[in-house]
Order: sequence, then C-alpha cells, then structure tokens
Amino acid sequence: MERTPHNGDKVFEVGIYNKEVRSLVKENQSHDFFDDHWADEQLRDVMAGSAEEAKQRVTSRFPADEGFVIASVTPCCRDK
Repeated sequence: MERTPHNGDKVFEVGIYNKEVRSLVKENQSHDFFDDHWADEQLRDVMAGSAEEAKQRVTSRFPADEGFVIASVTPCCRDK
C-alpha cells in the first residue's frame, strides 16, 4: 500500500538484511524460516518524521534478536 507523507513525515529508504541467513547462505545452507533473499540487503521505503523514527519502525517489524541488521537509513529523493 502506497501512502503520501503527511504531518511532517518524510520517506526514508532503509536497507536491511538478516545476518543469520547471510551466514548460512555462505555455507550453502538455508535458514529454517527466512528465505535466502534475506542474505542480501533489502530496501524498504518507510515514512517517518526522522531517520531515528524510521529505524525504530523497521526494528519493530524486523527485530535484531531474529538476526536482522539495519545497514542504512537515508532520506529518499524519489517522488512517492
């Protein structure tokens, strides 16, 4: 679902991968639950008031204790 930023929100591009999946893929194995594509950085557009808020939103959906790593958070320059 695509939404338009409002109330001061901006669009941030967040890069995320799963370190457990990445490690297993390097050993030619697969994770029991997460697909192999999580070994590579995935980009997600997130609407938030700040980069820190964008990071918090992604972390709540993709928690570090499940192996997820936020590699980057950058303001998005594309029109949405």
